[in-house]
Amino acid sequence: MSAGFASTADLAEKTITFDAIGPDLYAFTAEGDPNSGVIVGDDAVMVVDAQATPVMARQVINRVRKVTDKPIKYVLLTHYHAVRVLGASAYTGAAILASAGTRNLIVERGKADMDSEIGRFPRLFRAVESIPGLTWPSITFPDQMSVWLGKREVRIMHIGRGHTAGDVVAYVPDANVVFSGDLVEYHSACYCGDAHFTDWPATLDRLAEFSAGALVPGRGAALKTASQVAEGIALTEDFLTTLYGSVSESAGKGRSLKEAYYEARRVMDRRFAGFAIYEHCMPFNVSRAYDEAKGIEHPVIWTAERDRAMWAALRG
Repeated sequence: MSAGFASTADLAEKTITFDAIGPDLYAFTAEGDPNSGVIVGDDAVMVVDAQATPVMARQVINRVRKVTDKPIKYVLLTHYHAVRVLGASAYTGAAILASAGTRNLIVERGKADMDSEIGRFPRLFRAVESIPGLTWPSITFPDQMSVWLGKREVRIMHIGRGHTAGDVVAYVPDANVVFSGDLVEYHSACYCGDAHFTDWPATLDRLAEFSAGALVPGRGAALKTASQVAEGIALTEDFLTTLYGSVSESAGKGRSLKEAYYEARRVMDRRFAGFAIYEHCMPFNVSRAYDEAKGIEHPVIWTAERDRAMWAALRG
């Protein structure tokens, strides 16, 4: 097996940025690591995405405390991936919100995903022993719900499948700001191991119809203007359609998975190789794209064992 499985060699600390992106709205970003969002209302705070461990979550909480002493009453999980959710226990007493689709995915594959991601991202899972177990939502909803932080509405919506089957976005109407989770990435590779490639572009098109003035992506810098939002959505869609176009063509021509991987790298590298976590994502992305192109509609569950076998087959 080649050295440097997934992100095991990525040990460099990232610089954290905590930017205002609207009135009482903030983006916690860290050079391509998973982002969190902060929505401050009249009487309470909502955090969007909980980070990977309680220790990592406290970095978000510490920055919230620099801008408000209002209680954090809600933590929204935009989807189920471990790097987004396993820090939730740091938010003592907060309600944990997620779509019904996300809860179903936790039931189906949450433990396997937890073990898989911990093996891929050791730096992000610092103090892994502090994780009490899987994060379970305390409030779920089928497609849409509104949470009121005093007079401030946070509209939470499942607008279509994409990064996972359960993705949601959080929209703050009074500021016209969106928190997209991993439906949008900015100068970061999309992780597509659990994706629905044929649905994701249409979901992005629906997101673009918000005409948001600012957006916090799942990874990468906050997008603080309408033109940057449009750029971020378009760049994400370009990444996805270029990738799936290449892999589906390879599958249609009867190429092997490994052949499809190297063809996708030939097509993708010249435009996207500089994106954060690109080398990490591409083997998982091509594997899922190849499955979907072959008619496997429901993503196959990743396990720690499957991760390393696939990596060895494609990168070894």
